[in-house]
Amino acid sequence: MIHRPSPEALSAALLAFAALSAQAADHAPHWGYKGHHGAAHWAEMDPAFETCAKGTRQSPIDISTTVKEALPALEAQYASTTTTLVNNGHTVQVNVPAGSKLTVGDKTYELLQFHFHTPSEETLKGRHTAMVAHFVHKSAAGELGVVGVLIQPGRPNPAFEPVFAHLPRPGEKITVEAPEIKLADLLPAQLGYYAFEGSLTTPPCSEGVNWMVLKQPITLSPAQIKAFRRLFPANARPVQPLQGRVVRESL
Repeated sequence: MIHRPSPEALSAALLAFAALSAQAADHAPHWGYKGHHGAAHWAEMDPAFETCAKGTRQSPIDISTTVKEALPALEAQYASTTTTLVNNGHTVQVNVPAGSKLTVGDKTYELLQFHFHTPSEETLKGRHTAMVAHFVHKSAAGELGVVGVLIQPGRPNPAFEPVFAHLPRPGEKITVEAPEIKLADLLPAQLGYYAFEGSLTTPPCSEGVNWMVLKQPITLSPAQIKAFRRLFPANARPVQPLQGRVVRESL
């Protein structure tokens, strides 16, 4: 039997996830991606992080064996908008005003924010891409849905330029008003995806997150990727055991 957290628990997990972007509180455990603060030690840092070690539906994963299904299409109704960029010490997070929606079958999520990891946290048959962008959504029922967009080096990506032209320094917050970010242009043309049940990839590693990793990657220029890596040389959690989960792949 798969245990699914209640909407209240998921909402609490989302609040905890959002709080990481403001991890200025002196009492907050200092976690990171290497050494004694790395992912192998997250569960030891705070009792609230124990799911990082004890969870059975942890993310990220390696996507290798899949089952093809007629999954519902992803319909992104993303707006053009001003955004706020935050360097929270773990990534650059782009906070999005209300109004951008993702519909998956009979479920609708609101886009809250997106952020980046390098290399990609998810792997395809054991291989990382240069980066990944995670688009974090929340439904009215409190469920979290994360869309992963894999990133390869290639042609410059003008849709992301308002972000990469203003990458904030640690602890800095920048509001980008012009040009507006066209959120719909951040996604690839084809929205086929891999679906699986997972978790947040950062402490507290809360489970019950619906993951949708897009099959078609996008490109950023080597200069754009290098600009992010100057701030975060490596901020990816290692892949986690599937523990019997099935990865579904859209037709």
